[in-house]
Amino acid sequence: MQRLFRAPGRVNLIGEHTDYNDGFVMPVALGFSTWAKISPLENRKLQIYSENFGEEVEVNLDERLAPRGDWSDYPVGVAVELEKAGHRLRGARLEIRGEVPIGSGLSSSAAVEVATACALVAISDLQVDKRELARLCRRAENEFVGARVGIMDQFVSLFGEAHKALLLDCRSLEFRLLPLPDNVRLIICNTMVKHALASSAYNERRAQCEAA
Repeated sequence: MQRLFRAPGRVNLIGEHTDYNDGFVMPVALGFSTWAKISPLENRKLQIYSENFGEEVEVNLDERLAPRGDWSDYPVGVAVELEKAGHRLRGARLEIRGEVPIGSGLSSSAAVEVATACALVAISDLQVDKRELARLCRRAENEFVGARVGIMDQFVSLFGEAHKALLLDCRSLEFRLLPLPDNVRLIICNTMVKHALASSAYNERRAQCEAA
């Protein structure tokens, strides 16, 4: 039996580099999403196909998994962190299709992580709190991918709603959904500047904040 899951990207209205400093942020979930179609396998392997990259990766959940340095680190990292947290996964075939532009600052990575997490939890008949899922997806990007991001992106991908901004206290993870005025439209402009968090100055900025 196949199941389909969707996780949106985001744009941030208020709060840059404040989530990992335990501050406040106010992002908005977008109509651009990542879709994950999943079906069970009899063994403990994950077959992960990326429609965007036209590539497939297969990993064994009973083996020690290491980063490959490519797109597959995001879904594999989520599986690794779920297992490390005591959530035993069943094998599955996962097909991922992303609408969120890659490297555009709209959190395509978090959308992949959240869609993957929701799909793996469902196919394995697990019950995981959404806040815990956000933490695990963040940990996947921190520990497995190597980007020391805060929790904003994963959190709004899980809790965001249409026509509402999400005001999040990143220290307590308390949040409020704030309706956008009817006469307001958000316009996202593509500057054509690409970035990759794991290889950019992002980790350096975080280290500087910690030092301060």
